[in-house]
Amino acid sequence: MDGTATDRFEASRDRLASLAYRLLGSAADAEDAVQDAFLRWQAADRGRIEVPEAWLTKTVTNLCLDRLRSAQARRERAVGAWLPEPLLEGDPMLGPADTFEQRESVSLALLTLMERLSPAERAVYVLREAFSFSHAEIAEILDITEAGSQQHLHRARRHVTAARRGGGEVDPASARRVVEEFLDAASSGRVERLVALLTDDATAIGEAAGPPTTLLRYETAERVAALARGAFKPSPAKRRLAGGAPAIHLERVNGSPAIVAVLGDRVVGAAVFEIRDGKVATMHGFAAAPRLARLTEAWRQRDEPGTPLTEW
Repeated sequence: MDGTATDRFEASRDRLASLAYRLLGSAADAEDAVQDAFLRWQAADRGRIEVPEAWLTKTVTNLCLDRLRSAQARRERAVGAWLPEPLLEGDPMLGPADTFEQRESVSLALLTLMERLSPAERAVYVLREAFSFSHAEIAEILDITEAGSQQHLHRARRHVTAARRGGGEVDPASARRVVEEFLDAASSGRVERLVALLTDDATAIGEAAGPPTTLLRYETAERVAALARGAFKPSPAKRRLAGGAPAIHLERVNGSPAIVAVLGDRVVGAAVFEIRDGKVATMHGFAAAPRLARLTEAWRQRDEPGTPLTEW
């Protein structure tokens, strides 16, 4: 492949990766899809490709659809062993963030909700809401009619609206204050204060350390508060389990406030919060090393990690 063709692909790599991540919810799978697209780009008769950006978008989209439709992917997601892979603020895979729709499209809440959509509905929703493709362009990418694209978008929006519990966008500074209060209450063991900071229908979804396994789900403010107290209250046992005293940082992950636990230069845990009406509505917890790999990579690339809120 000539250098110009490689440069053209590399100029599109971040955009293609952000598209693939929204479709798959996994940074590792998104990178694989983009690399597969690069191999196809190498082998293609590029002289016959009139609009390279359109060709690459179509190729990546359809590679992602193949993954979503695969029997293995359906099995993995059907047994409840799946959470979106978290991304630290500034990760290029988060992609465009100029509009509310673009920012929402990488939230853990929406990535989880999109599991309810068919692969075609998910693709149309992402292409339209996050990347502003017209229905004519989407029809060309997916080899469907414009009317079919409109129908898929209508069904996708209906499913998302029915499942979505939150309202509009939350002020980042206000959300940060809520999470700071939540961490303070949890680390000091004040369960009553924790309950007051949770919505009545609060939910916590998480995984244990080790290989990703079936997810644990907790509902009601009382149960989530008890979980948070157990997770965030420092103790010698937790330090032994972690292999040291992690530094606790308040960050943004997938556009939401998050608590990130760092030991040395390695992220060993993360909790990402959805805030609604000034309270915590959802907490996603991550402890499995494979799902924290990209967070760790992004953390190590930072020039200045910032001052931790506290240490265990």
